[in-house]
Amino acid sequence: MPLPSRCPQEEASLLNQEFAEVWGQKAKELYDPIWQNFTDPILRRVLSGVRILGPANLPLEKRQQYNSLQSNMNRIFSTAKVCYPRRNDTCWSLDPDLMHILAASRNYGLLLYIWEGWHNAVGVPLKPLFEEFTALSNEAHKKDGFSDTGDYWRSWYEAPTFVEDLERLYNQLEPLYLNLHAYVRRMLHRRYGDRYINLRGPIPAHLLGDMWAQSWDNIYDMVVPFPDKPNLDVTTTMVQKNWNATHMFRVAEEFFTSLGLLPMPPEFWAESMLEKPNDGREVVCHASAWDFYNRKDFRIKQCTRVAMDQLSTVHHEMGHVQYYLQYKDQPVSLRQGANPGFHEAIGDVLALSVSTPAHLHKIGLLDHVVNDTESDINYLLKMALEKIAFLPFGYLVDQWRWGVFSGRTPPSRYNSDWWYLRTKYQGICPPVIRNETHFDAGAKFHIPHMTPYIRYFVSFILQFQFHQALCEEAGHQGPLHQCDIYQSTKAGDKLREVLRAGSSRPWQEVLKDMIGSEALDAQPLLNYFQPISQWLQEQNQRNNEVLGWPEYQWQPPLPNNYPEAIVLVTDEVTASNFLEEYDEKTRVVWNEYAEANWDYNTNISTENSRILLQKNAQMANHTLAFGTRARRFDVTYFQNTTMKRMIHKIQDLERAALPEKELEEYNQILLDMETTYSVASVCHANGTCLHLEPDITTLMATNRKYEDLLWAWKSWRDKVGRSILPSFPKYVELSNKAARLNGYVDTGDSWRSMYETPTLEQDLEQLFQELQPLYLNLHAYVRRALHRHYGPQHIHLEGPIPAHLLGNMWAQSWVNIYDLVVPFPSAPKIDATEAMIKQGWTPRRMFEEANNFFTSLGLLSVPPEFWNKSMLEKPTDGREVVCHASAWDFYNGKDFRIKQCTTVNMEDLVVAHHEMGHIQYFMQYKDLPVTFQEGANPGFHEAIGDVLALSVSTPKHLHTINLLSSDGGSYEQDINFLMKIALDKIAFIPFSYLVDQWRWRVFDGSITKENYNQEWWSLRLKYQGLCPPVARSQGDFDPGAKFHISSNVPYIRYFVGFIIQFQFHEALCQAAGHKGPLHQCDIYQSKEAGKRLADAMKLGYSEPWPEAMRLITGQPNMSAAAMMNYFKPLLDWLLTENGRHGEMLGWPQYNWTPDSGTTPPPPLPPAGPQSSLRPGPAPAQAGPSLASELG
Repeated sequence: MPLPSRCPQEEASLLNQEFAEVWGQKAKELYDPIWQNFTDPILRRVLSGVRILGPANLPLEKRQQYNSLQSNMNRIFSTAKVCYPRRNDTCWSLDPDLMHILAASRNYGLLLYIWEGWHNAVGVPLKPLFEEFTALSNEAHKKDGFSDTGDYWRSWYEAPTFVEDLERLYNQLEPLYLNLHAYVRRMLHRRYGDRYINLRGPIPAHLLGDMWAQSWDNIYDMVVPFPDKPNLDVTTTMVQKNWNATHMFRVAEEFFTSLGLLPMPPEFWAESMLEKPNDGREVVCHASAWDFYNRKDFRIKQCTRVAMDQLSTVHHEMGHVQYYLQYKDQPVSLRQGANPGFHEAIGDVLALSVSTPAHLHKIGLLDHVVNDTESDINYLLKMALEKIAFLPFGYLVDQWRWGVFSGRTPPSRYNSDWWYLRTKYQGICPPVIRNETHFDAGAKFHIPHMTPYIRYFVSFILQFQFHQALCEEAGHQGPLHQCDIYQSTKAGDKLREVLRAGSSRPWQEVLKDMIGSEALDAQPLLNYFQPISQWLQEQNQRNNEVLGWPEYQWQPPLPNNYPEAIVLVTDEVTASNFLEEYDEKTRVVWNEYAEANWDYNTNISTENSRILLQKNAQMANHTLAFGTRARRFDVTYFQNTTMKRMIHKIQDLERAALPEKELEEYNQILLDMETTYSVASVCHANGTCLHLEPDITTLMATNRKYEDLLWAWKSWRDKVGRSILPSFPKYVELSNKAARLNGYVDTGDSWRSMYETPTLEQDLEQLFQELQPLYLNLHAYVRRALHRHYGPQHIHLEGPIPAHLLGNMWAQSWVNIYDLVVPFPSAPKIDATEAMIKQGWTPRRMFEEANNFFTSLGLLSVPPEFWNKSMLEKPTDGREVVCHASAWDFYNGKDFRIKQCTTVNMEDLVVAHHEMGHIQYFMQYKDLPVTFQEGANPGFHEAIGDVLALSVSTPKHLHTINLLSSDGGSYEQDINFLMKIALDKIAFIPFSYLVDQWRWRVFDGSITKENYNQEWWSLRLKYQGLCPPVARSQGDFDPGAKFHISSNVPYIRYFVGFIIQFQFHEALCQAAGHKGPLHQCDIYQSKEAGKRLADAMKLGYSEPWPEAMRLITGQPNMSAAAMMNYFKPLLDWLLTENGRHGEMLGWPQYNWTPDSGTTPPPPLPPAGPQSSLRPGPAPAQAGPSLASELG
């Protein structure tokens, strides 16, 4: 009866086993047991190997069964695919498709689907085959005298304490791994949030950039410590330089020959498979090196991609081939590594040199080498993501298999024991529920292919021992991680001796010849990574990270609508059509919303409120519909970066992500809070009421009576803050929920993301610290002046300033008390208000003057619609309006408006230029796709108008437009002028910094509702040096008395805007050819300055903001240097003045509060219109945004 047909692989295995059986039996018959007494060590080693038959011990039928099982397991692994849900027209193989997605995608659901799909497609059908195969393997090896297959594998290491040695090594390395794990977990938490990352639990296994979470270097972009440093991944450069697979192998060959080692023989280039075939063949893509045992034919099989990680793999595989070449003249049974880990280490030790920035520079893949601490930390973290992340996986795979072979892990516990070890050692968990129908170990190549794995763990130890020894041989001086042994023939000579020995000598002897010690030791690895180890410990301590995973049983929930939601589109043509449709429809929806919002803001009424709520719902539906569609795109591989940027932005649903009922509730809360603020008035006993604009604002600005100011300050907060407080916690809850539904940690995270700067918070703190000396000197000087006016009862010269005495309801700008603090009262005045009134200026004239300034720079004039439709004055027809100044874009390319209750004074002239700056920005980017019609970052929009105001407010410019009789020029006038500007700009810095410091902490939960007010005043004291003039309680809600809090407008934009406006001013003054002090510069009529501004504004949001910064200033960073330069004459004067008075900088008596007593309300001002609270909605977040004045 003929035997059933077998595949070539099975036939080859059978022939190999028959050969082993014949020669093995002959060796046993002839030389057992005397061979152990032979004096020739080579002969003993040859015979000890030949007499082991392995599967050749099995009878023929079982041998055929063994080979068939092996072949079928290989086939299942090699041909498995994962397809889209309920679709078979798009399916992915493991390499390169699934590996690419896992490496590059950050879509949680897609990664989960790929991970689950692969583990199910491979593991489930493998399990019964593996169980059967394990039994046959054990049966075969027991006949050679081993207790099981694991015992046989361990025998290759010729060390009776091998298992204990491994445990010792792992314990030596574990602290470094735990610190890396904690740091990476924190970074993943920032990306995926609390829902999917538990900071005290294991990491879901699919989020680490690799199917098996064995190497984490593909998520380097998410965890890079210093992202502004040059990118260490040279993949893009390799592609740009037209590298291909063959070139990558030639580069590796040249490295070996530079050490004096051997080139590849012709057969290697003729017979190897270096790329995935495109002729339809199914192949095993897993990279491997092959020895054909004829001393000339050595090959590599690899589906090589042009990528940096693959360049390391190429060197690894070429290391195997170099080993084959060097030991090819040994007896055939000794043609193997000194131990299996040696073979794996040889290529990797070269890769440690290849991956250094110095080497990448030598081979033309890096333009220059940056040797600084931050670059070193980036490099070492990238290496740690490959090497350190691998160690527990490299250790546990065979821990699990040895348990299977020994019977400690029966088939009924295959999967549970696998995940027990993966959680114990790696601190990862399955991202979906797994049970014993699954066989997740089988999803790893080495399990079905029966390739022992502990060799990789051993090799990762050995490669650093080798690297340290070879670097010493090469004469390297300096940190071990910077060593490149390229072109060192001395290192090559040492390496050659190891390779030539093959397994002809015990590996301990070979190792001792190489490094001077015969023991495996992790210390060289720890030496290599010492700088990153220390850095990780510091970072983790700073963040109070938990090392390990005490909540080890935690598992993440499934994403909503999984797996249907992961069916993602990757076609750029489809994406382009989608974006065209989005742009066309969005302009209509946003225009209708803006019209309704305008109608409400300029006439607060129940009917206009109802219409606005309808348009709000319409816009939310539009945002939700298109945002949901945008989320169906996976833009990972898009070549068009503009489309990627647009789709990423549209994917953020903002508030529209909320469920319908919660969205309605959220909109109503915002409506109520802004309406409360906008229509609020404070009233006297006789019923006469004052509105914020202009009544209370004027009182705060001009009144100098302590009790009057206190009454206004307290009454406004009692009326507005206390009214808003009940709604605020729910607003925070719903706002955070919307942010999390959009993939952010909380609302603060969402707001900060608009700056596209991972180090934003650190950068802002640095800017604040640079400006603090200037603020402290201004604070001390102003406090002294207030002390002169109000006396020691109300002002303590070493304490904080009562917050109501600084001319502004929020003490954010102190310019209104200029008359109390003017340095040189007898110098000519620089306030143009008197001249404006005398010359009959009107609000319209003020905006015409601002328009003229822009056109003098060669910029655009506002269109006719602006003058016809703007509200430049507070209406006198009895309408309730939102007076807060704001600029509006109606998204039709021609309708731009300003809403402002303008008063004819110099302060509002500056505000007019600020708002016109917003309008100019709108006009400059109006031809961009609607997605990009906003500032490069929110601070840019604020800075554009202000930068012109820096010119407008100079005596020189005010003289030019006939508002001052002279253009100044005296020292006294300069100091007076700078003092006035500082009272506006410098006084504002800490306030603009702290508002969102407070809100971010509210959003992240570190400030609870019970502590809203207490923490608000803690920050105002800390940063501004202010105190409340009367006792405050938790029943008060003083943050809510500020427009931007009640109206949900982020505030850090103003801090950023105030910093960068001086950078802009300095650069534009240079462009205008200004000579002299920066504060005297007026860029009026400079077309070159105008061109720089226009070029930056035209970008809108189409590029990251550093590019717009570069167009104006020539460099990409925010800096406080220009602001300090501008105010240097004033700072010098303040230092002298404060020194003369012996002023105390700061407020060491920080607990002091004024003895305000009980005061009656001030005299009644002229009667004003009464107001009633009417409902009205808040401005939109999702969709069009208004540019709001900071006051």
